[in-house]
Amino acid sequence: MTIKAEHFLWEQEGDLGLVTLNRPDRKNPLTFESYAELRDTFRGLVGNDSVRAIVISGQGENFCSGGDVHEIIGPLTEMNMSGLLDFTRMTGDLVKAIRNCSQPVIAAIDGVCVGAGAAVAMAADLRFGTARSKTAFLFTRVGLAGCDMGACAMLPRIIGQGRASELLFTGRSMSGEEAFGWGFFNRLCEVETLQSEAIGMAKRLADGPNFAHAVTKNQLNVEWDMSIDSAIEAEAQAQAICMQTEDFKRAYRAFVAREKPKFEGN
Repeated sequence: MTIKAEHFLWEQEGDLGLVTLNRPDRKNPLTFESYAELRDTFRGLVGNDSVRAIVISGQGENFCSGGDVHEIIGPLTEMNMSGLLDFTRMTGDLVKAIRNCSQPVIAAIDGVCVGAGAAVAMAADLRFGTARSKTAFLFTRVGLAGCDMGACAMLPRIIGQGRASELLFTGRSMSGEEAFGWGFFNRLCEVETLQSEAIGMAKRLADGPNFAHAVTKNQLNVEWDMSIDSAIEAEAQAQAICMQTEDFKRAYRAFVAREKPKFEGN
């Protein structure tokens, strides 16, 4: 499958997909078009075996400044309820698409990461950041609720209910050190090594059992609203499926031979 993008940069390096938000002069804001194209790109990655892991980052010294003030915020003030709901559902669909694609997604976050940009980072499976990064769910600062793009459901699960409540009510920025200490960032990197460390992790995941990674991601999604008993049963079934894969057999043979397994995703 060939992926073409007009409103952000897409590169494929081997089995890695690199998504780069590319409006550095404005701190990489999103537009109606880039929202839709990102959504469609992540939807299209479902079942794409040539891409095994994804890194999303921003061009220049920032990740994403959220929705473009002039190209999105202004027009929204003129829309009726039907148009507004179409928009908010589309932005939520981007988060769903990131969560529902089978590949692990790593966000490499430097500088400004606010509004919808923070929601995109939240939707990733792993987040690598820098000390100078500033992450803010600033919706309340523009007169909106903090419940945007799944933030009230997902952010408490990442950093805890009290911390998420503070960020969503106040809209204040979370520093890089704070984001790492609170568990929003998986790793705090030097600015110069952020992208290479994110790509390094993506390569490590891409070299792993691709089918099993997809199962892990699916279970992380669907078990949020399960009871413990239901989750244990769901995982028993999922793991039994993984035990039928050739990758499971390859790992066993490699262990016996004292070699490193080479996974092929089947």
